[in-house]
Amino acid sequence: MSSFALTLHIPSVVSVRNTRLLGRSVSDCGRNWSGLPKSRSRRGYGLCCKAELSELAPAVSAGYGVLLLGGGLFAYSKSGSKGSLFGGLTGSVLMASAYFLTKSPETRVLGDTIGLGSAFLFSSVFGFRLASSRKPVPAGPLLLLSIAMLSFFVMAYMHDSLPVSVSVPDALPLP
Repeated sequence: MSSFALTLHIPSVVSVRNTRLLGRSVSDCGRNWSGLPKSRSRRGYGLCCKAELSELAPAVSAGYGVLLLGGGLFAYSKSGSKGSLFGGLTGSVLMASAYFLTKSPETRVLGDTIGLGSAFLFSSVFGFRLASSRKPVPAGPLLLLSIAMLSFFVMAYMHDSLPVSVSVPDALPLP
């Protein structure tokens, strides 16, 4: 069996190492479900993501904003739809503000909230459009993408807004 190693030079985001059988074996970075290290009897294979949600949120919001802008411009150029153009511009502005707010630790929760709200807005719009038109394209894939972004921003918001550690008071001595 041949193996290869590839490291993407994005700071602490993704590294692929020793993938065998075209990626059919994926590791969880040497950790089990309890978060404790596994025994090292086997070497870990596959995709290993070391990023936190707060590190990925700016890239995800920028990508989603670019897709919304591109979709609005495409719909306007094909059919002259001013509503799609307005929706694409609104989505890209909201995602740009989420992008800049999630880059700073002080305003990260606000950026996650803006991303969550705009993903909910576009999930609703594309859901209504899919229900009213009964055509799966373009509302179906955009609805799935918006739901994926909504779930991402919910997880990022929960990750960033919850306290990191909870202090437990010492036990009282027995008499």
